[in-house]
Amino acid sequence: MGDQGQTARQGFGPGVLVAAAFIGPGTVTTCVLAGQGFGTVLLWVLVFATVATIVLQEMAARLGAGARSGLGEALASASGKGRLRFAALGLVLTAIVIGNIAYEGGNLVGASLGAESLLGELDRRVVVPALALVAAGILLPGKYKLVEGVLIVFVMIMATAFLIAALFSGVGPTAIAKGLVPRVPDGALLPLIALLGTTIVPYNLFLHAAAAKRRFEGAGAVRAARRDTVLAVGLGGLVSAAILVSGAASSGSDGGIPGLASALEPAFGAAGRWVIGTGLLAAGLSSAITAPMAAGYVAGELFGGGIHARTRTIFRVTALVVLTAGAVTGSLGVRPETLILLAQAANGLLLPIVGVFLLVMMNRRTLLGEHANGALSNVLGGGVVLITLFFGLRGVARAFGVWP
Repeated sequence: MGDQGQTARQGFGPGVLVAAAFIGPGTVTTCVLAGQGFGTVLLWVLVFATVATIVLQEMAARLGAGARSGLGEALASASGKGRLRFAALGLVLTAIVIGNIAYEGGNLVGASLGAESLLGELDRRVVVPALALVAAGILLPGKYKLVEGVLIVFVMIMATAFLIAALFSGVGPTAIAKGLVPRVPDGALLPLIALLGTTIVPYNLFLHAAAAKRRFEGAGAVRAARRDTVLAVGLGGLVSAAILVSGAASSGSDGGIPGLASALEPAFGAAGRWVIGTGLLAAGLSSAITAPMAAGYVAGELFGGGIHARTRTIFRVTALVVLTAGAVTGSLGVRPETLILLAQAANGLLLPIVGVFLLVMMNRRTLLGEHANGALSNVLGGGVVLITLFFGLRGVARAFGVWP
């Protein structure tokens, strides 16, 4: 994308893309259902997931800002030549694209549900393609600064809506404090895995490194990228926690998002659906932008060969494929269970693999110099990768019905 060479500056930056990416309709639904099913008991999971995300995303941002390299570029350069190289790169690209196509349909449908909450019943066959066109109009011109600015607005809207919802949910500080103590009640393992999986997302590592490369340069670039990561991902984690707390207001219900809106009626009256609808619309549309954006970055870096014009073309074609496929599945009412199962399996395997590769790259002083990993980063990063490996294998086994 264009607008390269942005100097480091205060405020939100590429980290907001990560926050916008992982707070989509899937995250909203997962957090609401976890709150409805278990109250605030699993709040600690989101705290861990947010810290783990910051650990990995900080390394990705440091790779982009410190080494001036995207993660896809680093993977392509380290893969050697020949058929094996293209097989490895093709596998990564396929996993990213298939996963993001599956999620894109859900993002657009989720955004349409938010629009329906605000405007009343709508024809999804019209609304979903219209939202896809909005996302395309923001993304396809290739203006990074425009995309970043739009996503900052969406994230602020999400944060405002869901923090207000949590504030008026009636869940007190004592219940929130109890939720910060780690424990796993009976039946909570699958929601726990879902909360981790919806927060720590492999394609965000590619997205973040590529965006940090475009956004930061010069003295203080790595420091600015680190500050941006902590600020934006931390805010994203806070929003996810607010959604779970809001869901806890209707604890014991299985009403999903409609149940959440009903639970807010005592505080908001009929305005409750406007609060939830606004948040869901912003969550869906922001993720509908970042999913094809990430796939486009990965494809361009893996197969662009370092040629700017070719990379831009590959970016746009890939992003358009993801947007179009998502719009088709969403507007036709297709329930892409098979694609979602494949996405779960692909992401379950991909995250620890990408995490290990990221750790290896971050220890190359020839690439990063003084910005290479220290002992603490390696310990924290290694711990996160091991945990994601366990839950990744657990998710893959569950996707194929091997592990109930």
